[in-house]
Amino acid sequence: MKKKILIIDDDLDMCLVLSKFLVRNGYDVETANSGAKGIIKFKEDNFDIVICDFRLGDKDGKDILKEIKAISPETIVLIITGYSDIKIAVDVIKMGAFDYITKPLIPDEVLNVLSAALNTPEQDHFGSQPGGKIAADKQSGNKKPMVNGEFLVGEAGATKDLYKQIEIVAPTNYSIILYGESGTGKEVIAKTIHGLSDRADKPFIAMDCGTLSKELSGSELFGHVKGAFTGALTDKEGHFELANGGTLFLDEVANLTYEIQASLLRVIQERKFKRVGGNKEMPVDVRIIVASNENLQEAYRKGKFREDLYHRFNEFSINLPPLRDRKKDIPLFADFFLQKAKSELNRDIEGFEDDVMQMFIHYSWPGNLREFRNVVRRSVLLTQSGKVNARTLPWEITNTDSSSTSAPPAFAHRHDDEMHAHANAAPPPRAVYDLKDAASKAEYEAIMNVLKQVNFNKTKAAEILKIDRKTLYNKIKGFEEINS
Repeated sequence: MKKKILIIDDDLDMCLVLSKFLVRNGYDVETANSGAKGIIKFKEDNFDIVICDFRLGDKDGKDILKEIKAISPETIVLIITGYSDIKIAVDVIKMGAFDYITKPLIPDEVLNVLSAALNTPEQDHFGSQPGGKIAADKQSGNKKPMVNGEFLVGEAGATKDLYKQIEIVAPTNYSIILYGESGTGKEVIAKTIHGLSDRADKPFIAMDCGTLSKELSGSELFGHVKGAFTGALTDKEGHFELANGGTLFLDEVANLTYEIQASLLRVIQERKFKRVGGNKEMPVDVRIIVASNENLQEAYRKGKFREDLYHRFNEFSINLPPLRDRKKDIPLFADFFLQKAKSELNRDIEGFEDDVMQMFIHYSWPGNLREFRNVVRRSVLLTQSGKVNARTLPWEITNTDSSSTSAPPAFAHRHDDEMHAHANAAPPPRAVYDLKDAASKAEYEAIMNVLKQVNFNKTKAAEILKIDRKTLYNKIKGFEEINS
């Protein structure tokens, strides 16, 4: 039988997020947004646990605790507060509270306290999601929850913090901005959030705003009617229409024109849109997640992005850590990518040689997880049996200085003299290539150096390289395929 929990908190968002999280983990939950309403609900029903905010508009946690204990001494009461004061903790526990939790709430901590209060084994909340969206894979005693076979919760502090944020915001309808370097997995995170939301059984539609021309972006977002423009030979559904009821992910959203930004703002505010060239307004219910490797707050301050649209998107923001800040997770990701590549390529590979894993750990991974995945796939392809060895790795990894365990600082934050020194440094030794291969390597290095300089903003990189975005994308894709 499900345990019943009453949440008393005058923060409506907190009530919503916490209640949905607890329901997903097998509890029966009701909420009240004031102390008085909470007491009324408590008297009307039988609750096993009361979770009460210490600071309420009409009462404080001590008052609620006294009243509940007077009515039902056996009821478990947990007090939540943003004031990390040991005196408050001691006082409420002396008065009969089971425990005390500080804001911001951490899902693991809440579940641990509830499990202890009910004297039940700790719940594995990673494996208890509806429909088995998250599967716990235990290897060497480590839990490695994955979502849709792609997302892995590692051991690094930055990774755990990232997943806690995802788990808290996923059940809401908040719009979200994902910040992170190229290759950090922004679309995977967006899919993870969608998979953990109430919209999981509805469509997830992704759109790369950086690859669209000004003329086509409106049609791609909102669709068009036949004859709306030259080439519009039939009616077409746009991404909003396709994502209706689900989640729309807009990658590199800073590249949208001001005109399209205005149209996008109107759709978000009014929850309806018109196809390009059409007159019929169509209702739409879509959760929007956007991604950018450029700070949108700085962009609107420079006049490059609409401030009102930024605030619409910025109900919640998540920063994705680069792989160089997640060194502890590299062995886990290596094994994760290895298992996927073995299955894909039908290879019987035992693992990695010790020196290979050391090279992985010492390398700075400028392309982040995308680069890591491609390197592992390439190595598995070149390995017939046994373990992956260093001969199958790209030269930029095998020539990494293994004496250093930390990656160089982000290019954008180096001093000018450091940047010049880096640019003028002698290239690492490499094997002899034919001219075509050498030219390809040199082109790859030039593109990667420019991408680092502009924090992997492909639009800026294309301008510096004097090529269009499509050409840049094709070249990057070509390099990835070569290394696959």
